[in-house]
Amino acid sequence: MNAVVKTRHGEVRGSVTDGINTFKGIPYAAPPFGANRFRPPQPVEPWSGVRDALAYGPEAPQLRPDPQVEALTPDPAVPGEDCLNLNIWSPELGSAGLPVMVWIPGGMFEVGSGASYNGSRFARDGIVCVTINYRVGVDGFLYLGDGNANLGLLDQIAALQWVQENIAAFGGDPGNVTIFGESAGAMSVGTLLSMPRAAGLFRRAIAQSGAAHQVISAATAQRIGWCLAEKLGVEATREAMAAVPIDRLLQAQAELKADLLAHPDPERWGSEVVASTLPWQPVVDGEVIPARPIDSIIAGAGAGVDVMVGTNTDEWRLFLVANGAIGHITDEALAGTVAAYGLPVEAALSIYRAAYPGASAGDLLAAIQTDWWCRIPAIRLADAHAKSASSTYMYEFAWRSPELNGLLGACHALEIAFVFDTLDKGFKPMLGPLLGTNPPQRLADTMHAAWVAFATNGDCGWPKYDLSRRATMRFDTTPEVVYDPRFAERTLWEGVR
Repeated sequence: MNAVVKTRHGEVRGSVTDGINTFKGIPYAAPPFGANRFRPPQPVEPWSGVRDALAYGPEAPQLRPDPQVEALTPDPAVPGEDCLNLNIWSPELGSAGLPVMVWIPGGMFEVGSGASYNGSRFARDGIVCVTINYRVGVDGFLYLGDGNANLGLLDQIAALQWVQENIAAFGGDPGNVTIFGESAGAMSVGTLLSMPRAAGLFRRAIAQSGAAHQVISAATAQRIGWCLAEKLGVEATREAMAAVPIDRLLQAQAELKADLLAHPDPERWGSEVVASTLPWQPVVDGEVIPARPIDSIIAGAGAGVDVMVGTNTDEWRLFLVANGAIGHITDEALAGTVAAYGLPVEAALSIYRAAYPGASAGDLLAAIQTDWWCRIPAIRLADAHAKSASSTYMYEFAWRSPELNGLLGACHALEIAFVFDTLDKGFKPMLGPLLGTNPPQRLADTMHAAWVAFATNGDCGWPKYDLSRRATMRFDTTPEVVYDPRFAERTLWEGVR
């Protein structure tokens, strides 16, 4: 069975299964190729007749992850030019006025596709769910000091503007939009929360394992752009870059990343890039992003938006366990990382050893990196936003994966299948193989319902976060509210992160 909806650019035909209307691969901006290469997103050309929206559209140019990682991240999309597209799941079309949730995929600002996620369970529960593609890597975040910056974020804004103009026809309420994302998607959420151009495009925001810290300076970003041009043997101009074939551009991007990892010299790459190992990320260019997002939020940006922010207990174990590195971390390497993060080495190691008795150097490194990357930025975002009149909520996902003898813990991205309620075998969720044979459906029911409630009315169902109690919902087989968890580690990072 099919359904046809009229958008501002033309009609689209979607499918209907079990009462859920699904539309895939709808363009929200023109293909970013040809004359549009390395330019801000341009308007969609209207079409005549009915356009099929029955299959996922192309995804933006990107490096494929290594086979191990790719096995954990289902991605049915394919490369192609019409890559600025989105997907919609809705229980009702027309003037239903339902809450809308727009998912921004993660992937280190280097990979990611809206086709990796299935929003049908949100639609089942009365939400119009949208997942989007945006430009990543050099296509999304090349900066050459020429007035063009943050094209990937401008793509996200274009998608949100499309939602404002069109989602009512798909049963959604453009006045009740929640943006949510994980990892780089959550960092995008935190950045959008601070951006003047995004004001008014959403009412609520959920940041999962990412917040509002992850940006680089214009000087550092320009240095990365020049390094790429040097590898390509072309001038550091957009015109010269645009003339390079896509495959060669992606190869050079891979070469640059390998060079960064092999020779992490702050003089060459910039200290922010050496610390994060992310050469392509949002740039504080003074216009699209006027200032560091967390600083803008402290100053009051996003004050009218309800916010939920949270992290997983063992985020960085995914990266240290999957490749076996966790068992090879020396005390010297641990101390070097602590010093590089700007913490007092002896005091920091004393606090973390007390918090994790019997932990190896690798275990401690995972805990410290979890805090640097995710937990401390999340706390800073919650602290800043809690001073506004809008709601602020904090959570921690603590359910541990049973795979690899439990070594992964509650690792990065593990919560996504619980949020989307896609644990059962009919889905191929992100990190599906790490969920084990019998993940707790009751926990998925609880988390999914909390996300639905927040998007519907701004109330997650547990106490709001404030600076006096720091209420945090800890999601595990038995969820519970805890107050100011890991106080010692939190205070250790004051003034550092």
